[in-house]
Amino acid sequence: MAQKATLIVDGKQFELSILEGTEGERAIDISRLREETGLITFDPSMANTGVCRSEITFVDGENGILRYRGIPIEEFTERPNFIEVAWLLIFGRLPTRDELTAFSEKLTEHELLHEGIKHQFQHIPVDAPPMAILSATVSSLAYYHHQFLSVEDTESLAEAAARLISKVRTIAAFAYRRSQGMPFIYPDPKLRYCANFLHMMFSIPYRQYVVTPEIEDALNLVFILHADHEQNCSSSVVRAVGSARANLFASCAAGVSALWGPLHGGANVEVMQMLERIHQGGLSPEQCLRDAKDKTNPFRLYGFGHRIYKNYDPRAKILKQMCEKVFAQVKRHDPLLDIARKLEELALADPYFVERRLYPNVDFYSGILLRAMGIPTNMFTVCFAIGRLPGWIAQWKEQHEDPAGRIVRPRQLYVGPVKKHYVPLDER
Repeated sequence: MAQKATLIVDGKQFELSILEGTEGERAIDISRLREETGLITFDPSMANTGVCRSEITFVDGENGILRYRGIPIEEFTERPNFIEVAWLLIFGRLPTRDELTAFSEKLTEHELLHEGIKHQFQHIPVDAPPMAILSATVSSLAYYHHQFLSVEDTESLAEAAARLISKVRTIAAFAYRRSQGMPFIYPDPKLRYCANFLHMMFSIPYRQYVVTPEIEDALNLVFILHADHEQNCSSSVVRAVGSARANLFASCAAGVSALWGPLHGGANVEVMQMLERIHQGGLSPEQCLRDAKDKTNPFRLYGFGHRIYKNYDPRAKILKQMCEKVFAQVKRHDPLLDIARKLEELALADPYFVERRLYPNVDFYSGILLRAMGIPTNMFTVCFAIGRLPGWIAQWKEQHEDPAGRIVRPRQLYVGPVKKHYVPLDER
């Protein structure tokens, strides 16, 4: 027998269905609440509101679990392949060898930008934020691929997804080269996805950048760990824009803009800036923790705690291990990594942090890892966007294919002035 929740309003009783997901998460169905009671719910930031049913990603913040289509995130670390994970997220299953090969060939086929887009870069200020360039250019892809403005079948979606996933790294690399006043480097069809991105970032006309297997695996892993994360801010924006039947390019460009916010995609930048300040200021990790616990002190400890995770972020564990591998391979000492390690060690032994469940999150180590690859701070959020793009496409596809889907239209609790009358200008 289906369980019900009972709501009593002004002495009148209403029965609300209780829904249950495949992992046991339960939700009270209020989809007919206003129709039946005249009331709406009030839930700022929708922290307690399920806005959709989804089969893509499962997050259990209490136990530190993240799974893509049911597969634990840890199982992608042995031979990290971002394109395989992208296919899994978008199409709902792991690809066969032939499917993966065919999709990879599509990425290679569509890695170049239309020359019209390339010329647009010449008119962008050299100091333009890379995320601004990325958002505008992803949206402008619709100029040149209008055949995908209406995607109604799997084959068309695969073609559109291949163009977006392939071209976003070319756009990102060109944005970086523009900011450095350096010539654009075209993609190399012989290179795999992540190696090709680093080639476009760092090669020069007379010397090609050669990526090591450790660095290539690390970048694949960074992209995989950022590929989707349930109904986060940018994914919710992509769904909301897509609910108006906006095309995939416009919806993903909106996701880029949401990710640009420092409270979302910019968190690892905050971590790196904090670690730099600690290093340059000669602060000890012990003093930093004392300052962080002092409410009168303006110092903030970034990279600890998470809106969802009340346990150790599983992505942070994986990135920490990859940091050790990469720094061993590059044979480089980074004092910021030493500071981060010590901060984590102290925090995990400090009752203040343990009781409040303030564990390291994905942003705590991702910036250090990107820095080890030579990627500058202003490109961190761009790399986040490249990784998150398959998740956005998957969310857009799922929302688009939902037969019960409606345009997203939240309600509000109006607290403005009551009815007033217009006053003519000469009487004001």
